Amino acid sequence: MDHSHVPAPLDEVAEHADDVAEYAGPEHGDDQDGAVGPERATPPDADLTVAKEQEGSGLSDRERAILEFERQWWQYAGAKEQAIREQFSMSATRYYQLLNALVDRHEALVHDPMLVKRLRRVRAARQRQRSARRLGVRL
Repeated sequence: MDHSHVPAPLDEVAEHADDVAEYAGPEHGDDQDGAVGPERATPPDADLTVAKEQEGSGLSDRERAILEFERQWWQYAGAKEQAIREQFSMSATRYYQLLNALVDRHEALVHDPMLVKRLRRVRAARQRQRSARRLGVRL
């Protein structure tokens, strides 16, 4: 997953400030490794970098799979609960317990910010609706 939209911690930004000052950027024909133009080759360790990012994300394979499933569950045929059973071999109740705990974690937000923010928004709206029903208030 591309994490270019996630801001770097401030200490890392300060660490690389000198590099940024010298680098004019590819739009100006300058590249840090000396290559010029769009024919620059992909680094041979690009796949390794992605693997390290996923490994260092603080999320387990199952947690990443849950986020991926939640992003695309509507593409599965049949009921979501059945897809959960087939995909993860757990009850829907347990799945939602794990998902709610996962949505609260910073690592999940870093891994997929749009999905996690949407899930948090939906959860908050449902909590407001439940509270309003209990209090007899119409929203």
